[in-house]
Amino acid sequence: MNSSGVLQAVVFFAVLLALAWPLGRYMAGVFQGRIPAGMRWQQSIERVLYRLAGVREDDDMPWPHYAAAVLVFGALGVLLLYVLQRVQAWLPLNPMQQPAVSPDLAFNTAVSFVSNTNWQSYAGETTMAYATQILGLTVQNFLSAATGMAVAVALIRAFTRKLASGIGNFWVDMVRAVLYVLLPLSVVLALALVSQGVVQTWQPAVQAAVVQPDTATAGADAATQTIALGPAASQVAIKHLGTNGGGFFNANSAHPLENPTPLSNMLEMLALMLIPTALCFTFGHMVHAQRQGLALLAAMACVLLVMLTVVWWAEQSGNPLLARLGVDIQASDLHPGGNMEGKELRFGISASVLFVAITTAVACGAVNSMHDPLMPLGGLVAMWLIQLGEVVFGGAGSGLYGMLVFAMLAVFVAGLMIGRTPEYLGKKIGAFEIKMASVAILATPLAALLGTAVSVMLPAGRAAISNPGAHGLSQVLYAFSSAANNNGSAFGGLNANTPYYNTALGLAMLWGRYAIMVAVLALAGSLAGKKVVPPSAGTLPTHGGLFIFLLIVVVVVVGALTFLPALALGPLVEQLQMVMGAR
Repeated sequence: MNSSGVLQAVVFFAVLLALAWPLGRYMAGVFQGRIPAGMRWQQSIERVLYRLAGVREDDDMPWPHYAAAVLVFGALGVLLLYVLQRVQAWLPLNPMQQPAVSPDLAFNTAVSFVSNTNWQSYAGETTMAYATQILGLTVQNFLSAATGMAVAVALIRAFTRKLASGIGNFWVDMVRAVLYVLLPLSVVLALALVSQGVVQTWQPAVQAAVVQPDTATAGADAATQTIALGPAASQVAIKHLGTNGGGFFNANSAHPLENPTPLSNMLEMLALMLIPTALCFTFGHMVHAQRQGLALLAAMACVLLVMLTVVWWAEQSGNPLLARLGVDIQASDLHPGGNMEGKELRFGISASVLFVAITTAVACGAVNSMHDPLMPLGGLVAMWLIQLGEVVFGGAGSGLYGMLVFAMLAVFVAGLMIGRTPEYLGKKIGAFEIKMASVAILATPLAALLGTAVSVMLPAGRAAISNPGAHGLSQVLYAFSSAANNNGSAFGGLNANTPYYNTALGLAMLWGRYAIMVAVLALAGSLAGKKVVPPSAGTLPTHGGLFIFLLIVVVVVVGALTFLPALALGPLVEQLQMVMGAR
């Protein structure tokens, strides 16, 4: 990586840690009921919300009740968002007169935003009315992120309790996540983005005169260009902070009105990583062992930095087939070199690949460049970070509880090696915990691989592929990996807005989100009911270098064993074809 790219990455991670540490401490206090003095004015709003919903703040839910609340809340969200899209043509705040969304696309989009996936089979500026963007998509960006954070907090709380029947109250955890974390951060970020030029207006699209008229498809000179506007900054802020990823515009964070400057690009990347990183510190504070949270953070960071290095090398090396044709792909003072296809010149390779690595690791799906033109190894890194299962930082809440599941699996493996019952944070990990951990780990690969296999066999699945061969398989595999792991990004070459893909990907999103959540909550219920066992001489310390190494190995090995055969048929074959063709 060149010096400017290294400096950018160093500044990014330094600022991220500086912001995440106090935020993690703040969130630990919020979820434990210790509201800071400056935010207590919102407690009256919080109490009103509980009263309107008929919720008692001190009710402690057993895990089946907590899981039922999560499922019912998600089902209602899908229903309401589906109806909103179907009737948007008759609602106000529709200056561009957008028609009702088709049934299959409305189902896909409703599931996508409620499940925190934000997969988009449509162009936002030409499909969604302002009312749908604000009342539907933006609201679900808050609620889906808060749901993930609530489940993570329930699991953390289980480690701190002993012989307890409850794991907290979903409604309280979710409301506090919205009121005290997501809303304040979103207001600050939205104002910062507006200052950089991100559009926030009720005005309809405008017609602008082009500097140099171009010849349109019909042969006439196009003297004007339609520039879409709208209340974008408010949605962009929570799209990043909530690790949602759904763009107001079709080009997402590559759009100049959604991400106009290098500073806005840095702010959006920081927002992507902020809450998943801070939750590691929240975990440490809530279990009263900060080193435990730092160990998880270190494992996540090691995997991310290695993957970032690989994707940067792949993109900066460029395509050797072009070099064979005499194209200069070496970086110089005159051009950036490497593979600039699908990337914005104002960001370049360094800022683009940093965004690629963190958005696929964080399970967000926002993009400032297109992933379909990535070099084969670059595409493999993006795809594999998704396929690891939202554990390399992952989504808001989902990343932490995903990594905690792997941590329990790691101590189980270590216990088998030394012949002891495994323990994690004083809780014995028994057969039930390993069964639930296995369900959580295998749920998304099942949906991703099964969905890919069925799609490449069916005519309806193959008809949407734009590139035959290995890259076409990668397009389908990426789509189902993204849907099942609730990431939402896409290669971009797959025509996914069809009844088949809208339905299949929607089902993958539902399974990938809620099957894991139910397993994690069952795990939390079991752990909360256990007594705390004091550490002994045979207990594996779960905060040192050995455990961090073991945790990384378990994550990487499980990911490799699960997806390597499929990856070998997609990006690895494509890489070999490219290398052999350049000789």
